[in-house]
Amino acid sequence: MAALMIQGCGSDVGKSVLVAGLCRLFANRGLRVRPFKPQNMSNNAAVTADGGEIGRAQALQALACRVAPTVHMNPVLLKPQSDIGAQLVVLGKMQGTWKALGYQERKASLLDTVLHSFRTLEAEADLVIVEGAGSPAEINLRKGDIANMGFARAADVPVVLVGDIDRGHVIAALVGAHAVLDEGDRAMIRGFLINKFRGDPSLFQDGRAEIVRRTGWPDLGMAPWLTAARSLPAEDAVVLERGAGRESGQVKIVVPMLSRIANFDDFDPLRAEPQVEFGFVPPGQPLPGDTDLVILPGTKATLADLAFLRAQGWDIDLAAHVRRGGRVLGVCGGYQMLGRRIIDPDGIEGVAGEAEGLGLLDVETVLTSEKILRPVKGRLTADNANFKGYEMHVGRTEGAGLLRPLLIFEDGAVDGSISADGRVAGCYVHGLFGAGPARAALLAQLGATFHAVDHGIAIDRALNEIAAVLEVSLDIPALARLAGLEAPS
Repeated sequence: MAALMIQGCGSDVGKSVLVAGLCRLFANRGLRVRPFKPQNMSNNAAVTADGGEIGRAQALQALACRVAPTVHMNPVLLKPQSDIGAQLVVLGKMQGTWKALGYQERKASLLDTVLHSFRTLEAEADLVIVEGAGSPAEINLRKGDIANMGFARAADVPVVLVGDIDRGHVIAALVGAHAVLDEGDRAMIRGFLINKFRGDPSLFQDGRAEIVRRTGWPDLGMAPWLTAARSLPAEDAVVLERGAGRESGQVKIVVPMLSRIANFDDFDPLRAEPQVEFGFVPPGQPLPGDTDLVILPGTKATLADLAFLRAQGWDIDLAAHVRRGGRVLGVCGGYQMLGRRIIDPDGIEGVAGEAEGLGLLDVETVLTSEKILRPVKGRLTADNANFKGYEMHVGRTEGAGLLRPLLIFEDGAVDGSISADGRVAGCYVHGLFGAGPARAALLAQLGATFHAVDHGIAIDRALNEIAAVLEVSLDIPALARLAGLEAPS
Protein backbone atom coordinates (compact mmCIF):
# COMPACT_ATOMS: atom_id res chain seq x y z
CA MET A 1 0.00 0.00 0.00
CA ALA A 2 1.01 3.65 -0.46
CA ALA A 3 2.21 5.83 2.40
CA LEU A 4 3.83 9.19 2.94
CA MET A 5 5.11 10.83 6.14
CA ILE A 6 4.96 14.56 6.84
CA GLN A 7 7.62 15.66 9.32
CA GLY A 8 8.47 19.21 10.38
CA CYS A 9 11.36 21.42 11.37
CA GLY A 10 9.65 21.93 14.72
CA SER A 11 6.36 21.87 16.59
CA ASP A 12 3.50 24.04 15.32
CA VAL A 13 4.82 24.28 11.76
CA GLY A 14 1.40 23.19 10.48
CA LYS A 15 1.93 19.42 10.05
CA SER A 16 -1.50 18.51 11.41
CA VAL A 17 -3.37 20.87 9.10
CA LEU A 18 -1.32 19.84 6.06
CA VAL A 19 -2.02 16.16 6.76
CA ALA A 20 -5.73 16.90 7.20
CA GLY A 21 -5.78 18.85 3.95
CA LEU A 22 -3.96 16.12 2.04
CA CYS A 23 -6.27 13.49 3.53
CA ARG A 24 -9.30 15.39 2.22
CA LEU A 25 -7.63 16.07 -1.12
CA PHE A 26 -6.96 12.40 -1.83
CA ALA A 27 -10.28 11.30 -0.31
CA ASN A 28 -12.00 13.67 -2.75
CA ARG A 29 -10.30 11.70 -5.52
CA GLY A 30 -12.04 8.55 -4.37
CA LEU A 31 -9.12 6.97 -2.51
CA ARG A 32 -9.45 5.17 0.82
CA VAL A 33 -7.19 7.34 2.95
CA ARG A 34 -6.22 6.90 6.60
CA PRO A 35 -4.26 9.24 8.91
CA PHE A 36 -1.60 7.96 11.27
CA LYS A 37 0.56 9.48 13.99
CA PRO A 38 2.81 7.00 15.80
CA GLN A 39 3.24 9.10 18.93
CA ASN A 40 1.42 12.26 19.90
CA MET A 41 1.74 14.58 22.88
CA SER A 42 -1.39 16.57 23.59
CA ASN A 43 -4.03 17.19 26.22
CA ASN A 44 -6.59 17.71 23.48
CA ALA A 45 -7.94 14.24 22.81
CA ALA A 46 -10.93 12.61 21.19
CA VAL A 47 -12.92 9.50 22.04
CA THR A 48 -13.23 6.72 19.46
CA ALA A 49 -16.40 4.71 18.99
CA ASP A 50 -14.80 1.68 20.65
CA GLY A 51 -14.07 3.60 23.86
CA GLY A 52 -10.44 4.59 23.33
CA GLU A 53 -8.77 7.98 23.08
CA ILE A 54 -6.48 9.48 20.47
CA GLY A 55 -5.09 12.91 19.72
CA ARG A 56 -7.63 15.48 18.55
CA ALA A 57 -5.67 16.09 15.35
CA GLN A 58 -5.99 12.46 14.29
CA ALA A 59 -9.75 12.57 14.89
CA LEU A 60 -9.91 15.64 12.65
CA GLN A 61 -7.79 13.89 10.03
CA ALA A 62 -10.14 10.90 10.15
CA LEU A 63 -13.01 13.31 9.50
CA ALA A 64 -11.03 14.64 6.55
CA CYS A 65 -10.84 11.06 5.25
CA ARG A 66 -14.60 10.67 5.91
CA VAL A 67 -14.04 7.68 8.21
CA ALA A 68 -14.57 7.07 11.91
CA PRO A 69 -11.48 7.53 14.10
CA THR A 70 -9.86 4.42 15.60
CA VAL A 71 -7.17 3.89 18.22
CA HIS A 72 -4.80 2.64 15.51
CA MET A 73 -4.61 6.16 14.05
CA ASN A 74 -2.64 7.28 17.12
CA PRO A 75 -1.43 4.23 19.06
CA VAL A 76 0.75 6.15 21.54
CA LEU A 77 -0.55 9.32 23.20
CA LEU A 78 1.22 11.28 25.93
CA LYS A 79 -0.91 13.66 28.00
CA PRO A 80 1.30 16.04 30.02
CA GLN A 81 0.40 16.34 33.71
CA SER A 82 3.49 18.27 34.84
CA ASP A 83 6.68 19.70 33.38
CA ILE A 84 8.41 16.31 33.74
CA GLY A 85 5.61 13.74 33.63
CA ALA A 86 2.75 12.62 31.43
CA GLN A 87 -0.04 10.08 31.33
CA LEU A 88 0.73 7.34 28.81
CA VAL A 89 -2.11 6.09 26.62
CA VAL A 90 -1.46 3.03 24.44
CA LEU A 91 -4.05 1.86 21.92
CA GLY A 92 -6.57 4.16 23.53
CA LYS A 93 -6.14 2.97 27.12
CA MET A 94 -4.39 4.65 30.05
CA GLN A 95 -1.16 2.89 31.03
CA GLY A 96 -0.16 5.02 34.01
CA THR A 97 1.96 8.13 34.47
CA TRP A 98 5.57 8.30 33.35
CA LYS A 99 8.31 10.79 34.00
CA ALA A 100 10.03 12.08 30.88
CA LEU A 101 13.30 10.26 31.53
CA GLY A 102 11.58 6.94 32.20
CA TYR A 103 9.52 7.23 29.04
CA GLN A 104 12.60 7.99 26.94
CA GLU A 105 14.02 4.69 28.14
CA ARG A 106 10.80 2.78 27.45
CA LYS A 107 9.56 4.23 24.17
CA ALA A 108 11.57 1.88 21.94
CA SER A 109 9.57 -1.03 23.36
CA LEU A 110 6.43 0.52 21.86
CA LEU A 111 7.71 0.33 18.28
CA ASP A 112 6.09 -3.07 17.66
CA THR A 113 2.73 -1.66 18.80
CA VAL A 114 3.16 1.35 16.53
CA LEU A 115 4.08 -0.80 13.53
CA HIS A 116 1.12 -3.13 14.14
CA SER A 117 -1.29 -0.19 14.11
CA PHE A 118 0.31 1.19 10.95
CA ARG A 119 0.03 -2.16 9.17
CA THR A 120 -3.60 -2.44 10.30
CA LEU A 121 -4.43 0.87 8.64
CA GLU A 122 -2.30 0.06 5.61
CA ALA A 123 -4.31 -3.12 5.02
CA GLU A 124 -7.59 -1.21 4.77
CA ALA A 125 -6.43 1.84 2.80
CA ASP A 126 -5.14 2.93 -0.58
CA LEU A 127 -3.02 5.59 1.10
CA VAL A 128 -1.83 6.26 4.65
CA ILE A 129 -0.61 9.78 5.44
CA VAL A 130 1.62 9.83 8.51
CA GLU A 131 2.29 12.82 10.73
CA GLY A 132 5.54 13.16 12.63
CA ALA A 133 5.99 14.85 16.01
CA GLY A 134 8.21 17.79 16.82
CA SER A 135 11.27 17.61 14.59
CA PRO A 136 13.63 14.86 13.44
CA ALA A 137 16.45 17.39 13.93
CA GLU A 138 16.05 16.95 17.70
CA ILE A 139 18.80 14.36 17.47
CA ASN A 140 19.13 14.21 21.25
CA LEU A 141 15.82 12.29 21.17
CA ARG A 142 16.78 10.01 18.29
CA LYS A 143 17.67 6.94 20.37
CA GLY A 144 14.63 4.68 20.52
CA ASP A 145 12.59 7.17 18.47
CA ILE A 146 9.14 6.00 17.35
CA ALA A 147 7.70 9.37 16.32
CA ASN A 148 9.84 10.46 13.39
CA MET A 149 12.80 8.77 11.69
CA GLY A 150 12.71 5.74 13.96
CA PHE A 151 9.26 4.96 12.62
CA ALA A 152 9.98 6.06 9.05
CA ARG A 153 12.95 3.74 8.74
CA ALA A 154 11.26 0.80 10.49
CA ALA A 155 8.19 1.08 8.27
CA ASP A 156 10.12 2.24 5.18
CA VAL A 157 7.90 5.28 4.64
CA PRO A 158 9.27 8.21 2.61
CA VAL A 159 9.38 11.57 4.37
CA VAL A 160 8.57 15.13 3.30
CA LEU A 161 10.01 17.81 5.60
CA VAL A 162 7.99 20.97 6.30
CA GLY A 163 9.47 24.37 7.13
CA ASP A 164 7.39 27.21 8.62
CA ILE A 165 8.29 30.48 6.94
CA ASP A 166 5.97 32.50 9.17
CA ARG A 167 8.26 32.04 12.18
CA GLY A 168 11.34 33.02 10.15
CA HIS A 169 14.73 31.34 9.54
CA VAL A 170 13.08 28.69 7.34
CA ILE A 171 16.17 28.30 5.15
CA ALA A 172 18.33 27.71 8.22
CA ALA A 173 15.75 25.30 9.65
CA LEU A 174 15.66 23.07 6.57
CA VAL A 175 19.37 23.29 5.77
CA GLY A 176 20.17 22.81 9.46
CA ALA A 177 18.05 19.65 9.60
CA HIS A 178 19.97 18.33 6.61
CA ALA A 179 23.23 19.07 8.39
CA VAL A 180 22.49 17.37 11.72
CA LEU A 181 20.66 14.25 10.51
CA ASP A 182 22.75 11.14 10.03
CA GLU A 183 23.10 9.71 6.56
CA GLY A 184 20.41 7.07 6.97
CA ASP A 185 17.80 9.48 8.32
CA ARG A 186 18.68 12.12 5.75
CA ALA A 187 18.11 9.60 2.97
CA MET A 188 14.48 9.10 4.09
CA ILE A 189 13.65 12.72 3.22
CA ARG A 190 12.53 12.86 -0.41
CA GLY A 191 11.60 16.53 -0.57
CA PHE A 192 10.53 19.62 1.38
CA LEU A 193 7.54 21.93 1.64
CA ILE A 194 7.31 25.53 2.77
CA ASN A 195 4.24 26.34 4.85
CA LYS A 196 2.41 29.49 6.03
CA PHE A 197 3.70 31.88 3.35
CA ARG A 198 2.12 35.35 3.21
CA GLY A 199 2.42 37.65 0.20
CA ASP A 200 3.81 37.23 -3.32
CA PRO A 201 5.23 33.67 -3.73
CA SER A 202 7.72 34.86 -6.35
CA LEU A 203 9.58 36.77 -3.65
CA PHE A 204 10.82 33.51 -2.15
CA GLN A 205 11.82 31.70 -5.35
CA ASP A 206 15.50 32.36 -4.75
CA GLY A 207 15.19 31.11 -1.17
CA ARG A 208 13.60 27.86 -2.27
CA ALA A 209 16.29 27.38 -4.90
CA GLU A 210 18.96 27.89 -2.25
CA ILE A 211 17.41 25.19 -0.06
CA VAL A 212 17.48 22.78 -3.03
CA ARG A 213 21.12 23.68 -3.75
CA ARG A 214 22.24 23.16 -0.16
CA THR A 215 20.26 20.00 0.58
CA GLY A 216 19.64 18.28 -2.75
CA TRP A 217 16.02 17.73 -1.70
CA PRO A 218 13.33 18.42 -4.31
CA ASP A 219 11.08 21.44 -3.77
CA LEU A 220 7.53 20.09 -3.49
CA GLY A 221 5.74 23.40 -3.19
CA MET A 222 4.81 26.25 -0.89
CA ALA A 223 1.49 26.50 0.92
CA PRO A 224 0.11 29.95 1.70
CA TRP A 225 -1.26 31.04 5.05
CA LEU A 226 -4.41 28.91 5.28
CA THR A 227 -7.10 31.18 6.71
CA ALA A 228 -9.60 28.32 6.67
CA ALA A 229 -7.50 26.57 9.32
CA ARG A 230 -8.99 28.98 11.88
CA SER A 231 -12.20 26.95 11.63
CA LEU A 232 -10.44 23.72 12.59
CA PRO A 233 -9.93 22.54 16.17
CA ALA A 234 -6.40 23.26 17.40
CA GLU A 235 -4.41 20.60 19.23
CA ASP A 236 -1.51 22.58 20.65
CA ALA A 237 -2.17 25.05 23.49
CA VAL A 238 0.47 27.36 22.00
CA VAL A 239 -2.28 28.87 19.84
CA LEU A 240 -4.04 30.11 22.98
CA GLU A 241 -0.98 32.08 24.03
CA ARG A 242 -1.34 34.21 20.91
CA GLY A 243 -4.68 35.49 22.10
CA ALA A 244 -7.72 34.58 20.14
CA GLY A 245 -11.26 35.76 20.38
CA ARG A 246 -13.84 38.16 19.08
CA GLU A 247 -13.32 41.67 20.42
CA SER A 248 -16.94 42.73 20.46
CA GLY A 249 -20.22 40.99 21.04
CA GLN A 250 -23.53 41.15 22.81
CA VAL A 251 -22.38 38.78 25.58
CA LYS A 252 -18.94 38.11 27.01
CA ILE A 253 -17.61 34.61 27.74
CA VAL A 254 -14.14 33.95 29.13
CA VAL A 255 -12.10 30.84 29.91
CA PRO A 256 -9.12 31.03 32.29
CA MET A 257 -6.03 29.41 30.77
CA LEU A 258 -5.18 26.73 33.29
CA SER A 259 -1.62 25.43 33.20
CA ARG A 260 -2.75 21.96 32.03
CA ILE A 261 -5.83 23.02 30.09
CA ALA A 262 -7.32 20.12 28.12
CA ASN A 263 -9.79 19.78 25.28
CA PHE A 264 -10.01 23.53 24.80
CA ASP A 265 -11.48 22.93 21.34
CA ASP A 266 -14.74 22.50 23.28
CA PHE A 267 -15.12 26.25 22.93
CA ASP A 268 -14.52 26.67 19.20
CA PRO A 269 -18.27 26.86 18.43
CA LEU A 270 -18.65 29.70 20.95
CA ARG A 271 -15.70 31.57 19.48
CA ALA A 272 -17.43 31.53 16.11
CA GLU A 273 -20.69 33.05 17.39
CA PRO A 274 -21.24 36.63 16.08
CA GLN A 275 -22.96 37.81 19.28
CA VAL A 276 -20.26 36.41 21.56
CA GLU A 277 -17.13 38.20 22.70
CA PHE A 278 -14.96 35.23 23.62
CA GLY A 279 -11.51 35.14 25.13
CA PHE A 280 -8.99 32.99 27.00
CA VAL A 281 -7.64 34.81 30.05
CA PRO A 282 -3.88 34.23 30.39
CA PRO A 283 -2.11 33.77 33.72
CA GLY A 284 -1.37 37.01 35.51
CA GLN A 285 -4.52 38.76 34.30
CA PRO A 286 -7.80 39.04 36.25
CA LEU A 287 -11.09 37.66 35.04
CA PRO A 288 -12.86 40.66 33.44
CA GLY A 289 -15.50 42.22 35.66
CA ASP A 290 -17.98 42.65 32.80
CA THR A 291 -18.05 38.95 31.95
CA ASP A 292 -21.42 37.26 31.51
CA LEU A 293 -20.17 33.65 31.68
CA VAL A 294 -16.96 32.16 33.05
CA ILE A 295 -16.22 28.63 31.86
CA LEU A 296 -13.76 26.53 33.84
CA PRO A 297 -12.25 24.14 31.27
CA GLY A 298 -11.00 20.61 31.46
CA THR A 299 -7.52 19.97 32.81
CA LYS A 300 -5.08 17.09 32.90
CA ALA A 301 -4.18 17.78 36.54
CA THR A 302 -7.22 18.94 38.51
CA LEU A 303 -5.67 19.45 41.94
CA ALA A 304 -2.56 21.13 40.52
CA ASP A 305 -4.65 23.44 38.34
CA LEU A 306 -6.99 24.26 41.21
CA ALA A 307 -3.89 25.49 43.09
CA PHE A 308 -2.79 27.32 39.92
CA LEU A 309 -6.22 28.98 39.64
CA ARG A 310 -5.94 30.21 43.23
CA ALA A 311 -2.38 31.43 42.66
CA GLN A 312 -3.69 33.71 39.89
CA GLY A 313 -6.39 35.10 42.19
CA TRP A 314 -9.06 33.75 39.87
CA ASP A 315 -10.94 32.17 42.78
CA ILE A 316 -11.47 35.68 44.21
CA ASP A 317 -12.50 37.00 40.78
CA LEU A 318 -14.91 34.10 40.39
CA ALA A 319 -16.52 34.70 43.77
CA ALA A 320 -17.02 38.38 42.90
CA HIS A 321 -18.44 37.39 39.51
CA VAL A 322 -21.00 35.14 41.20
CA ARG A 323 -21.95 37.87 43.72
CA ARG A 324 -22.65 40.19 40.79
CA GLY A 325 -25.06 37.62 39.35
CA GLY A 326 -22.73 36.22 36.70
CA ARG A 327 -22.93 32.66 35.44
CA VAL A 328 -20.32 29.91 35.77
CA LEU A 329 -20.00 26.62 33.89
CA GLY A 330 -17.46 23.91 34.66
CA VAL A 331 -16.48 21.22 32.16
CA CYS A 332 -14.87 17.98 33.36
CA GLY A 333 -11.97 19.05 35.62
CA GLY A 334 -13.57 22.49 35.86
CA TYR A 335 -16.75 20.82 37.09
CA GLN A 336 -14.77 18.98 39.77
CA MET A 337 -13.22 22.28 40.91
CA LEU A 338 -16.64 23.84 41.42
CA GLY A 339 -17.48 21.29 44.11
CA ARG A 340 -16.72 21.25 47.83
CA ARG A 341 -13.69 18.97 47.76
CA ILE A 342 -11.41 17.02 45.42
CA ILE A 343 -9.55 13.97 46.73
CA ASP A 344 -6.80 12.10 44.88
CA PRO A 345 -5.84 9.33 47.34
CA ASP A 346 -3.67 7.36 44.92
CA GLY A 347 -1.97 10.19 43.03
CA ILE A 348 -3.84 9.44 39.81
CA GLU A 349 -3.11 12.90 38.40
CA GLY A 350 0.15 13.63 40.19
CA VAL A 351 1.01 13.83 43.87
CA ALA A 352 -1.60 12.22 46.13
CA GLY A 353 -3.61 14.69 48.17
CA GLU A 354 -6.82 16.62 48.51
CA ALA A 355 -8.04 20.20 48.50
CA GLU A 356 -11.10 22.28 49.19
CA GLY A 357 -12.95 23.06 45.99
CA LEU A 358 -14.50 26.40 45.07
CA GLY A 359 -17.70 25.43 46.88
CA LEU A 360 -20.09 26.65 44.19
CA LEU A 361 -21.72 23.24 43.69
CA ASP A 362 -22.78 20.77 46.38
CA VAL A 363 -20.68 17.86 45.10
CA GLU A 364 -17.43 16.15 46.01
CA THR A 365 -15.04 14.22 43.74
CA VAL A 366 -12.70 11.31 44.41
CA LEU A 367 -10.21 10.65 41.60
CA THR A 368 -10.01 6.97 40.71
CA SER A 369 -7.94 4.80 38.39
CA GLU A 370 -10.94 4.03 36.20
CA LYS A 371 -11.12 6.28 33.14
CA ILE A 372 -14.49 6.90 31.52
CA LEU A 373 -14.24 7.13 27.72
CA ARG A 374 -17.44 7.10 25.71
CA PRO A 375 -19.48 9.14 23.23
CA VAL A 376 -22.79 10.36 24.66
CA LYS A 377 -25.89 12.22 23.59
CA GLY A 378 -29.04 13.43 25.33
CA ARG A 379 -30.67 16.69 26.40
CA LEU A 380 -30.21 19.58 28.80
CA THR A 381 -32.56 19.26 31.77
CA ALA A 382 -33.43 22.96 31.98
CA ASP A 383 -34.13 23.60 28.30
CA ASN A 384 -34.78 20.14 26.83
CA ALA A 385 -32.24 21.02 24.14
CA ASN A 386 -30.41 18.15 22.45
CA PHE A 387 -26.65 17.72 22.77
CA LYS A 388 -23.99 15.20 21.81
CA GLY A 389 -20.42 14.91 23.00
CA TYR A 390 -18.12 12.57 24.86
CA GLU A 391 -16.90 11.74 28.35
CA MET A 392 -13.17 11.52 29.06
CA HIS A 393 -12.37 11.68 32.74
CA VAL A 394 -11.19 9.98 35.89
CA GLY A 395 -13.10 10.53 39.11
CA ARG A 396 -16.37 9.76 40.83
CA THR A 397 -18.52 12.75 41.77
CA GLU A 398 -21.21 12.51 44.44
CA GLY A 399 -23.33 14.82 46.58
CA ALA A 400 -26.72 16.43 46.99
CA GLY A 401 -26.05 18.66 43.98
CA LEU A 402 -26.54 15.66 41.70
CA LEU A 403 -30.28 15.87 42.45
CA ARG A 404 -30.26 18.89 40.10
CA PRO A 405 -28.42 17.42 37.06
CA LEU A 406 -27.42 19.46 34.06
CA LEU A 407 -27.76 16.65 31.51
CA ILE A 408 -29.91 13.58 30.87
CA PHE A 409 -28.38 10.93 28.62
CA GLU A 410 -30.31 8.85 26.10
CA ASP A 411 -30.27 5.88 28.44
CA GLY A 412 -31.83 7.90 31.25
CA ALA A 413 -28.63 8.37 33.26
CA VAL A 414 -27.83 11.90 34.41
CA ASP A 415 -24.66 13.97 34.59
CA GLY A 416 -23.58 17.17 36.23
CA SER A 417 -25.13 19.59 38.66
CA ILE A 418 -26.90 22.96 38.71
CA SER A 419 -26.84 25.28 41.72
CA ALA A 420 -30.09 26.16 43.48
CA ASP A 421 -30.19 29.61 41.85
CA GLY A 422 -29.43 28.13 38.41
CA ARG A 423 -26.38 30.33 37.79
CA VAL A 424 -23.62 27.79 38.40
CA ALA A 425 -23.47 24.45 36.61
CA GLY A 426 -21.02 21.76 35.67
CA CYS A 427 -20.80 18.43 33.87
CA TYR A 428 -18.32 15.88 32.55
CA VAL A 429 -19.35 16.08 28.89
CA HIS A 430 -16.95 17.56 26.36
CA GLY A 431 -18.16 18.89 23.01
CA LEU A 432 -21.35 20.21 24.58
CA PHE A 433 -21.47 23.34 22.43
CA GLY A 434 -20.97 21.62 19.08
CA ALA A 435 -24.67 20.80 18.72
CA GLY A 436 -26.77 23.80 17.67
CA PRO A 437 -29.70 23.25 20.09
CA ALA A 438 -27.48 23.06 23.18
CA ARG A 439 -25.46 26.09 22.10
CA ALA A 440 -28.65 28.03 21.36
CA ALA A 441 -30.04 27.21 24.82
CA LEU A 442 -26.84 28.38 26.53
CA LEU A 443 -26.73 31.65 24.60
CA ALA A 444 -30.42 32.27 25.27
CA GLN A 445 -29.69 32.16 29.01
CA LEU A 446 -27.20 34.97 28.42
CA GLY A 447 -29.55 37.00 26.23
CA ALA A 448 -27.91 36.22 22.89
CA THR A 449 -29.11 34.51 19.73
CA PHE A 450 -27.04 31.80 18.07
CA HIS A 451 -26.36 32.06 14.36
CA ALA A 452 -27.68 28.60 13.43
CA VAL A 453 -24.57 27.35 11.60
CA ASP A 454 -23.71 23.75 12.43
CA HIS A 455 -20.12 23.61 13.64
CA GLY A 456 -19.51 20.28 11.89
CA ILE A 457 -20.54 21.75 8.57
CA ALA A 458 -18.15 24.67 9.07
CA ILE A 459 -15.27 22.25 9.72
CA ASP A 460 -16.12 20.19 6.64
CA ARG A 461 -16.18 23.30 4.46
CA ALA A 462 -12.82 24.37 5.84
CA LEU A 463 -11.28 20.99 5.02
CA ASN A 464 -12.51 21.22 1.44
CA GLU A 465 -11.17 24.76 1.15
CA ILE A 466 -7.75 23.73 2.47
CA ALA A 467 -7.65 20.75 0.10
CA ALA A 468 -8.42 23.05 -2.83
CA VAL A 469 -5.59 25.43 -1.90
CA LEU A 470 -3.09 22.59 -1.50
CA GLU A 471 -4.14 21.22 -4.89
CA VAL A 472 -2.75 24.31 -6.62
CA SER A 473 0.13 25.25 -4.29
CA LEU A 474 1.84 21.88 -3.80
CA ASP A 475 3.23 19.42 -6.34
CA ILE A 476 0.51 16.83 -5.79
CA PRO A 477 1.60 14.49 -8.64
CA ALA A 478 5.10 14.36 -7.13
CA LEU A 479 3.72 13.69 -3.64
CA ALA A 480 1.55 10.90 -5.04
CA ARG A 481 4.53 9.31 -6.75
CA LEU A 482 6.62 9.51 -3.60
CA ALA A 483 3.85 7.80 -1.67
CA GLY A 484 3.77 4.98 -4.20
CA LEU A 485 0.42 5.78 -5.78
CA GLU A 486 -0.29 5.36 -9.43
CA ALA A 487 -0.40 8.66 -11.30
CA PRO A 488 -3.42 10.48 -9.79
CA SER A 489 -6.40 11.22 -11.99
